[in-house]
Amino acid sequence: MTLSSSDSITVNNLEKKFGAFVAVNKITFSVKKGEIFGFLGANGSGKSTTIRMLCGIITPSSGSGFVAGHDIMTDAEAIKHSIGYMSQKFSLYEDLTSYENLRFYLGVYNVPEDQWPERIDWVLNMARLQEVRNRQTKELPPGWRQRLALGCSLLHKPDILFLDEPTSGVDPITRRHFWNFIKHLAANGITVFVTTHYMDEARFCERIVMINQGMIVASGSPAEIIAKACPGKPAADLTDAFIKLMMSDDEKYKGREEQ
Repeated sequence: MTLSSSDSITVNNLEKKFGAFVAVNKITFSVKKGEIFGFLGANGSGKSTTIRMLCGIITPSSGSGFVAGHDIMTDAEAIKHSIGYMSQKFSLYEDLTSYENLRFYLGVYNVPEDQWPERIDWVLNMARLQEVRNRQTKELPPGWRQRLALGCSLLHKPDILFLDEPTSGVDPITRRHFWNFIKHLAANGITVFVTTHYMDEARFCERIVMINQGMIVASGSPAEIIAKACPGKPAADLTDAFIKLMMSDDEKYKGREEQ
């Protein structure tokens, strides 16, 4: 698989080994520009390892891939400056104010200083945080801190945004606002690569890849995955499909015996 003009991400036979353990086993997929793409898997499925390879944090053992036009084997630093990344674990400095966190990350991303005032105002307005720009981050409610973290990941205006469990631990209203903003970003041409354990959120993705035990077990639109994983069950949803696809062979066999 080669990088086409319509793709933001491509990987081909991507593999990562840690000693004899194969964490990611020769997976192949692509993500289109401006797409909301879901990457789902249970804990230990290889999901986080894949994301770390795509973000230039660790080097693959074999295979190939491109992110924002950069080779994941050789251009890790270029990838880091071409993407936005929001981790599941809150990673901002809680003793700094919202404004000070934004200034810090503008420096990390090497944004020219003459652009800082415009970028800071843009993020604070976008995240609806102008009124708390001078409050310490630790004083903000969880949903507000998540909005600030998302804003920091967008300061350098990346073409691709990686969101790892972006709404973990926030209330349903904040989750809805978050996803409305994600849709807005995609509509403006930003590729959004998202992981989530909330299946009601995953249905907002245009396409999904599910990974289990280091291998891709399903890919397609949410409707396509449900239909293939749960044939003959019109009431099935993405949660049903996810559970079935993440079950081990032993669990599937036991389930058939109990029916």
